[in-house]
Amino acid sequence: MNKTAVSISSFCLSLLFTLQVFAQLQSPNEFLGYELGERWTLHHQVLSYVKHVAEESEYVTIHSYGTTNQHRELVYLIVSSPENHANIEEIRQNNLRLTGLVSGEPTANKKGIVWLSYNIHGNETSSSEAMMRTLHELVRPDNPGPKNWLENTVVIIDPMVNPDGRDRYVNWFNQMLGAEPNPDIRAREHHEPWPGGRSNHYLFDLNRDWAWQIQQESKYRYKIYREWFPHIHVDYHEQGYDAPYYFAPAAEPFHKAITDWQREFQTMIGENHISYFDKENWLYFTRERFDLFYPSYGDTWPTFHGSIGMTYEMPGHSLAGLTINMPEGGVLTLSQRLLQHHVTGMSTIETASRNSERMISEFQKFFDDARNNPSGQYKTFVVKADNNQDNIYHLLRYLDTKQVRYGTSGSARNANGFNYSTGETDRVSISPDDILISVYQPQGNLVRVFFEPNPELADSLTYDITAWEAHYRYGLDGYALETRINPDYNISAEDFRIAQFTGSDSPYAYLLRWESMDDARFLAHITKEGVNTRFTQVPFEIDGTAFGRGSLVIPRRTNSHLDGRFDDIIREAAEKHRRSLHGATSGFVTTGSDFGSANLRFIAHPKVAILLGQGTSSLNAGEIWHYFDKQLGYPATLIHSHQIMSADINPFNVLVLPSGSYNNILTDTAIEKISAWARDGGTLIVFGETNSLLAGRDGFLLERKIQDSSAEEPSFDEQLQPHGDSERRSASSRTPGSIYKVTMDYTHPLAFGYGEHYFSLKSNASAYNYLDEGVNVGTSRGDAHVSGFAGYRAKQQLENTLNFGVQPLGTGQVVFFADNPLFRGFWENGKLLMANAVFMVRTRRDEL
Repeated sequence: MNKTAVSISSFCLSLLFTLQVFAQLQSPNEFLGYELGERWTLHHQVLSYVKHVAEESEYVTIHSYGTTNQHRELVYLIVSSPENHANIEEIRQNNLRLTGLVSGEPTANKKGIVWLSYNIHGNETSSSEAMMRTLHELVRPDNPGPKNWLENTVVIIDPMVNPDGRDRYVNWFNQMLGAEPNPDIRAREHHEPWPGGRSNHYLFDLNRDWAWQIQQESKYRYKIYREWFPHIHVDYHEQGYDAPYYFAPAAEPFHKAITDWQREFQTMIGENHISYFDKENWLYFTRERFDLFYPSYGDTWPTFHGSIGMTYEMPGHSLAGLTINMPEGGVLTLSQRLLQHHVTGMSTIETASRNSERMISEFQKFFDDARNNPSGQYKTFVVKADNNQDNIYHLLRYLDTKQVRYGTSGSARNANGFNYSTGETDRVSISPDDILISVYQPQGNLVRVFFEPNPELADSLTYDITAWEAHYRYGLDGYALETRINPDYNISAEDFRIAQFTGSDSPYAYLLRWESMDDARFLAHITKEGVNTRFTQVPFEIDGTAFGRGSLVIPRRTNSHLDGRFDDIIREAAEKHRRSLHGATSGFVTTGSDFGSANLRFIAHPKVAILLGQGTSSLNAGEIWHYFDKQLGYPATLIHSHQIMSADINPFNVLVLPSGSYNNILTDTAIEKISAWARDGGTLIVFGETNSLLAGRDGFLLERKIQDSSAEEPSFDEQLQPHGDSERRSASSRTPGSIYKVTMDYTHPLAFGYGEHYFSLKSNASAYNYLDEGVNVGTSRGDAHVSGFAGYRAKQQLENTLNFGVQPLGTGQVVFFADNPLFRGFWENGKLLMANAVFMVRTRRDEL
């Protein structure tokens, strides 16, 4: 056979192979049977398509990483060249070695890694549609350009981060749709009902949960993220339908831990996007609105892991539906939305591929600098060893999951340091057992972000909360030092989780100190099993052991109804929750009140109802729901807010009202019904802005604080400020999320388990006067501001105000939570307050 014949034969075989691939690998339109953008694609359909591509393309593999609360599968795709797939474990390990978190020297086989996360907000739906187009464009055989990118780049795709929320929205929308989509904004398909599709099953905003990982989707995702540490991470979103496309560079403020390279490269990526958008005459904006300060976003959290973290925001959101009339004329369609997200995805990968070597080099430098020359004022953070052991344990477990190293001081020493408890810098004493966290480690930037007492804020116009420090979050005393002290790496979290049983094996009563949320979980556990428990309102001592207010006393006599199960229930619960119990042989105490005293009160088994639905804040309702379901482990009945008049609430003895406006829900008649229920012995727990709805109403003693009329009038200069500065001026009356030092009346049951002070995360400037009657359990006295941004007017307004209070109402009680102790589920030290409200703030009816 001559060379010409061989050449023709090879060409024919190549053409045949290409045609076979085309026949096997289908486009999204071919696979789904409709053009992308014509309709929404449900999660199971998206999953089917990405599995199809993984089956048919040698460029793609698919991996499961968990399931949602509603049992939908979570997957990620690895997209790269066949050669890279053959060496993917070497590539992955090499990248981890660059961080210093994995030992060993990397080989020469280093590739850029780009991670694209789609649809974290369920009703921002265009991105998962765009994902399918991007995936197909990357691997279709007749598109050689992306194949070249994939030679030196690994692309990780999470096709749908929040499938529960997305399907909630899409299924609702499909029910609203007529024969054709209606672009009129007044049409019902543009107005989704409560709670909307943004959040996950438990109504959490997953784009505020990247750092805290309260939700299981976040936990599963971060476990995989840690296996890769991408060099670029993009989080896809949608904003108002009439806003142009947003991409990096981001707006100020940038957190000071962000490096010059991270600023520079996100600008380079943005410039590449601009070249495509300008060509199409598409509108866009940069450097506005979306900042890089709060650490728990899909852009900042990867950034603090050495990545170039970015948010891309497409106009749309649920209000846009499939098509909507635009204010400037024309319509915005789903097809247009997914196209622009597709373009920025491809542009990102292209820029990463072109700059792969420098991107990898700067990524390594990020971690090298953290180990050898870390940024920031403070170099060592101290957690005192005499803190509550449960709180220490939970902090260390959190640090373990973030690959942050810690150890002990090893010797006694003195140093100048910032004292988190006092807010002052002074001479501090460090004991040999105190825990040290140094910034001189691979995750040193994370350490700085977690522990910096008051991170510098370049601009007060920030998008989210501005304080989150770990000592305050976990309720721990300690210091921040400007000097470097190398820890002895000789401890683990488990060292603070040692449970002991002392006293009699068959006691008169079991005793447990009430000091942490773990004690509350133990109480919830045994209460569900039918155990009767008492708590002490005064400290006591028995068998040489001291017990503080709130300590649990579980008598054998009052649990005789459990027959032989009593000891097993208590011991099994103690083992599960790692509790140290003492078995008392007598009810007679050395000091304090005996176990039959009226100072020891019976804990009536709470029967809890939560009002949620239209008019309530879905986020706060979700925080409360998740608290009972997943954190406390105690049953609660969810009642639709619109059923408040028809529902029989008398069987419940605890009713929780989440924050909200309650428009047309909490009518005068509804408030009177709830008030009558409380007067008859119920415990009413009120969150956030709902306090303002009850303030001043008949029977409710709470009052809003009115701005002091004697305050200085604005000057002429202030009155004549330019309109363009109005947003900045309004910031003076805001505190979007700052930490306040709250003085606690720890003799009241609501504050049992706390000391003299509690550090509260305050998310707004709503202010309430001290109660004239009842108990002012938690108060902000004087200027109690500690950390984070609070405008000067907000600070003035919040001086001498109520944070937490309890008032009697008939034979019942009303608990006012002006501050949210359950904020986003991550403010760990606030959670015991809610347990106290449920179990300890008892009513007269409970004693009958």
